[in-house]
Amino acid sequence: MRYKDMSGKEIVNVNKGSRLGILGQTDLEINEKTGKIEAFVIPNYKWFGLKKEGEETKIRWESIRKIGEDMIIIDADEFE
Repeated sequence: MRYKDMSGKEIVNVNKGSRLGILGQTDLEINEKTGKIEAFVIPNYKWFGLKKEGEETKIRWESIRKIGEDMIIIDADEFE
């Protein structure tokens, strides 16, 4: 699957039933040697998405359970 196919999907945590963000507003952590995605890095925004604030949320690729048509379902209790 290409990044452009995943872009715009909501990221939802199945454990807490919470929306974490939209892919496209996130950064990717990529392994330079393999070229594989290792994690999504979701910034915390305030002021209607204009200013980054505080800690970022990092979701490891291994936490992804399903990439659907509209959303990405993750299974994670804690984040880095």
